[in-house]
Amino acid sequence: MLINDPATYAAVEKAFDAYEVALTTNDVATLDALFWNSPHTLRYGATENLQGYDAIREFRANRPGKKLMRAIVDRSITTFGHDFAIANITFTRPGESRIGRQSQTWVKVAEGWRVVAAHVSWMDQ
Repeated sequence: MLINDPATYAAVEKAFDAYEVALTTNDVATLDALFWNSPHTLRYGATENLQGYDAIREFRANRPGKKLMRAIVDRSITTFGHDFAIANITFTRPGESRIGRQSQTWVKVAEGWRVVAAHVSWMDQ
């Protein structure tokens, strides 16, 4: 198994970085584009469990677009072969005492790298 092939790693890192910018600037169109358009896509958030691309898209369209800035404390990306990767971060937000955690499963599909599963949660310090 090929782990962290440099070209694959760079491609996932670029997609992840685009996601982070889109998230913190509330660029909903880019966020939607970076999720796999499938009923099998999952996003489990701090207060919601979303099954399917349409549910995720609806959530993004209706969530408040304020207080989205965050600072990434730690980041780990691991690629497996040329078409599969996982990305995990811990983050902080101004005024929030808890530590945020995010995990994403990325798969390279015909359209490019897409999130097929994501999870966001908070942990008390």
